[in-house]
Order: sequence, then C-alpha cells, then structure tokens
Amino acid sequence: MSMSVEEIRAHFPALQREEAGYPVGYFDGPGGTQVPQRVVDKVSDYLLNHNANRHWWYPTSFESDEMVDMAREAFADFLGATPREIVFGTNMTTLTYHLSRTVGREFGPNDEIVVTELDHQANVAPWRALETERGVTLRTVPMNVETGTLDWEALEGLISSRTALVAVGAASNALGTINDVRLVAKLAHDVGALVFVDAVHFAAHQLVDVCEMECDVLACSPYKFYGPHLGVLFGREDLLRELDVPKVPPAPNVVPDRFETGTLNHEGIAGAAEAVDFLASLGSGVTRREHLESCFAELRTRGNPLFKRLWDGLAALPSVNLYGPPPTELRTPTVAFTVEGKTARDVASYLAREYGLFLSSGDFYASTVTERLGLADEGLARAGCACYTTAEEVERLIESVASIR
Repeated sequence: MSMSVEEIRAHFPALQREEAGYPVGYFDGPGGTQVPQRVVDKVSDYLLNHNANRHWWYPTSFESDEMVDMAREAFADFLGATPREIVFGTNMTTLTYHLSRTVGREFGPNDEIVVTELDHQANVAPWRALETERGVTLRTVPMNVETGTLDWEALEGLISSRTALVAVGAASNALGTINDVRLVAKLAHDVGALVFVDAVHFAAHQLVDVCEMECDVLACSPYKFYGPHLGVLFGREDLLRELDVPKVPPAPNVVPDRFETGTLNHEGIAGAAEAVDFLASLGSGVTRREHLESCFAELRTRGNPLFKRLWDGLAALPSVNLYGPPPTELRTPTVAFTVEGKTARDVASYLAREYGLFLSSGDFYASTVTERLGLADEGLARAGCACYTTAEEVERLIESVASIR
C-alpha cells in the first residue's frame, strides 16, 4: 500500500483526541467513520467559493453543476456503474422509502416482497409499509441464530412467481455477515422480480460491483467510508427512466435527476466524492476504479490479521460471547459481542470512560437480529476496524474487555 497506517492516520484530525489518558480508539466505524482533512476541506471549499443552486446562468451555478457531475463520475467508479445511474439523497433510509413508494405504485395484493431477518430496518420498514399502502404480502427469510447467516433453503422457498421484489443486505451491520447477493439476484430474476441491495455496511469493506452483483438498485452511505452524512443510490438507467417517480412538475425529467427530490446537499456531495478519491489515493493503478480495487485489496490484506487477533482475543475471554461468522468465513471486520452480567451500554460506557475506546451498542436498527439472539434488552457491543485501526488499539480493546468485572 502506498501509505502506512501511521501515514493514513495523519489524515484524520479526530485521531488526535484523547480520553481517559489515551488516544481515542475509534471502533465505531460501522456507525460512521472519522473524516480525513481533505474531505472537510472540500466541503468548506464548496461552501466558501462555489455555493449556489444549480441550472442557472452564472459561474457558481455552473460550478455546482460541474461538481455534481464529477461526483456522479466518482460514485460510478466506486460502484461499477455509469454516472447516469447515480442518485444522491439525504440518507439511505430516505432513499429507500422514496424507492419503495415509487415501485410500490405498480404493486398490488397479488404481489409479494421478500425481506430478511438479518437486515437493518431501513431495508425492511419501507417495504413493510407497502402492506398497508398497496396490499402486498411481505415474506421474511429467517436467520440462522447459531451462525448469524441467512437460511438459504428458506430463501429459495420464499421466492416464487408472485415475488415482485427481493430486498437483501450485502452485509449485516450488526454481525458482519456477507451475503451472496448474486445468488439472490439470480433467484429473483428467474421469476421476474427486482433486487434491491442495502450495501451500507458492505461498501466500507468490499468494493461494490453492481454488474457482478446483477442487482437492479443498490444504496450506500458515504459516512460509513470516510465521507459526510449523505445517501447514494445506484439504479439501472432503464429502471430510473421508466419508474413513475413522485416529483414536482417543474423538476427535471431526465435520469438521474428525476429521482432526486428538491435541492441536494451540494457540500455533502462534494465531500462524499472526495472520500472516494481519498480511498483511491490509498491504492495504485491507472483509472480511479483500478486505484479503488487496489485500495480495498490492500486494506483487506492488512486488516484481516488485525481483525482475527481481535476476534481470537475476545473469544478467549471466559465471560465474553461473540456473534456472527468467524474470521475464517467471508465477512466484514466487525465483531458483535456481549459480556455476561453487563448490558452492551454498560460495556461501551466503561470502555470509553476507562480506556478511551469508542464502541457502539444496542441493536443498530437491526432489531430483529437482537430479538432472535435473545438480546433485545441487553443489546450488543460492536467493534469495527477501519483503515486507521492499529494493533495497539486492538490489544487495548482486548485487555479492557478482560478487565470488566
């Protein structure tokens, strides 16, 4: 890799913070990573020097148009799509509700939507709303509680000629499980159904390729991979053009603009595109896509041993229970665990107060996962590794969890 972990960390001002006499160890990446200075600079530069609404006849408006076009190109490279297939929005949840109401206009009582127990509620609730709004039937794929994976036999059985859409997460934000999206797409397309993919957790750790996945629509969140709070959606160009999308009459009717409601978060879009280029700068190649492929490959090579040490170290503690697939399986570097006799909130609070370690806790909006695990009240503690995670932070986390009484 072109940068060492120390060189990467130098890009993140937040890593200078101290708590409890320690440099803060940010393990909260699955809920939102820290942001490099260059992303902040890009947001600031847009607001200070180019701020305007779009499609008007003066320089800053032209500059805003150009910035959005360039951001679409960046995310097209990031997702393996084309610029006309990139939609920007407030966040993944809002984009998914917008999509559900759009495609739902064509659904009725004879249609079924398949969701999974492993998913974030943002990929369940928008589709469940169509039960009352359009009379569709929701079918739910169960998770295997022992392995933290989907019941694939049940999934195959639930997809039928009545299936109109299958909504699946590329990776579980709670357990780190990676799903075979391409297999889901094949099963769905064989019966003429659409495939929507929640790639919010996946996109931070594996380079998305919408063509390889063969999905119809996919959503992700740049704040999970070093950008500002924003939502990005890929949609097949023909689908975005044909859908009866809710929009105000004067708004553009060309793709992908017709899918975007109101004035966009221009400064957030500028920062999100810069986050893609930051990741590209960590790799090598000729094109941006090649740089990104190199970056993600190198981050996995560097991060896999780090995550295995974290998993093995926590697993060796007698009072700690781990959930989800082990490091030997295809998964993200995110570990969910509990400490016997303590709630997840107690654990996270102790680690921050005593050791300067920031972890998220609760159900992470993947509430069905914690319910199935019998942890609806206690919740899960979750630690995720990012590009700036060090071996020292991993050892500190293991030692601090071992010290909990």
